[in-house]
Amino acid sequence: MTRTAQITRNTNETQIRVAINLDGTGQQKLNTGVPFLDHMLDQIARHGLIDLDIECVGDLHIDAHHTVEDTGITLGMAVAQAIGDKKGIRRYGHAYVPLDEALSRVVIDFSGRPGLEMHVPWKRAMIGNFDVDLAHEFFQGFVNHALVSLHIDNLRGENAHHQCETVFKAFGRALRMAAELDARAAGTIPSTKGCL
Repeated sequence: MTRTAQITRNTNETQIRVAINLDGTGQQKLNTGVPFLDHMLDQIARHGLIDLDIECVGDLHIDAHHTVEDTGITLGMAVAQAIGDKKGIRRYGHAYVPLDEALSRVVIDFSGRPGLEMHVPWKRAMIGNFDVDLAHEFFQGFVNHALVSLHIDNLRGENAHHQCETVFKAFGRALRMAAELDARAAGTIPSTKGCL
C-alpha cells in the first residue's frame, strides 16, 4: 500500500502544489520562494522520511505570510489525504530534538480534531528575512487541514535559528512515528470510538 497524495490549491494570493509519500525515504524537491521555509521543509522530509515535492508561487512582493501559511494548509491537506482511513497507524508520535544549546519537544495525535499549542520563546523576531511569527502560521494551517492535535514546546535555546530548526526536525520525527503502520494493529482504528 502506497500512502501518497497530490494536492493543488490556488487562491488569489498563492498557487501551491504538494506531492507527498508518507512511506518515502526523505527525498525532497522544494521551491516556495522563501529560502528559510524550504530549509525547514527539508527538515520535515529528511527527519520524517517523507518524500515531499512542493512548488509555490506566492505574493512575496507583499511579504511571506500567505506563502508560509498556505504551504502549511496545503501540506496538511496532503497529509490528511495520504493517511487515509487511519487503520493500523500508531496515531501518536513524539520527539525531542536538540541542536547545540536548543532543545524542542513535539507531540502529535491524528485525533481528527485540529488543535495547536505552540510555546516558543523566540530569542529574536527575525531569522534572516524570515519573521518567526510565520512558524506559528505554518503549523496552524497544517493542523486545521490535517486534523491533528499538535503540541510544540521549545524547552531551551538562545539562537532563534536553532530554536526553529529543532521544532521542525522534531515535528518531522513525531509525524513519522504517528503515521507509521503498526503491524500489531493491522486493520484497526486506534481509538475506543472506532473512528478518528
